[in-house]
Amino acid sequence: MKKGKKITEVSIEIDKLTNSIESRYSGDIFDTEFYRLMKTDKKEIKKSDWLFNWTEELNYTDREVYKLTIKDNANIIQGLISLSIEPDHVLIHLIENAKFNIGKHKAFIGVAGNMFAFACKKSKEMGFKGFVGFVAKTKLVEHYKETLGAQNITTQRMAIDEAAANQLINQYFKS
Repeated sequence: MKKGKKITEVSIEIDKLTNSIESRYSGDIFDTEFYRLMKTDKKEIKKSDWLFNWTEELNYTDREVYKLTIKDNANIIQGLISLSIEPDHVLIHLIENAKFNIGKHKAFIGVAGNMFAFACKKSKEMGFKGFVGFVAKTKLVEHYKETLGAQNITTQRMAIDEAAANQLINQYFKS
C-alpha cells in the first residue's frame, strides 16, 4: 500500500464540452457512467492502452480511481481519473483519455470534459461546493481557463470554483 502526495501535471486537452460524450463519426450522444476501480480490477487496465501507469495509481491508499464508460457498456473504458479527497476540495492527480480517444482520429469527443465534471460533482457531493484542484502543464494553463473556467492559484496550480463547477456539472449531469 502506498500513500503519497506525488502529483502529476494534468496534460489532457479539452476538445469540446458536450452533453455527455459524442461520437466523432456520427455526432450521436452517448450517456456515460463512472465506476470506481479497485486493486482487484488491475486486469481491466492494459498497460499498452495508457500513457500513465494506472495499476501503480491503484496502489495509493489516499486516492480513488474511476473509469468512464458508455452506459450499458462498462467493459470499454473511455477514460480514467485519479483523485483524492482533501479537507476542502477534490484534487485530481491523473486524468487520461483512452488511446482511441486521442488525436485527430479519436472515436469520442467530450471525454476529458466529462471527467472534470465528474470530479466537480464528486466535490459537491462531499460538501466542497464543487471545488476541484489540479496542477496543469504550463502550456495548458490558458486552455483550462478558457474551457473549464479554472483559475490560477499559483503558476501551475489551478482550481475550479463553485460557479465553474456548477456549469460543468449542469453540462454533463442533467437530472
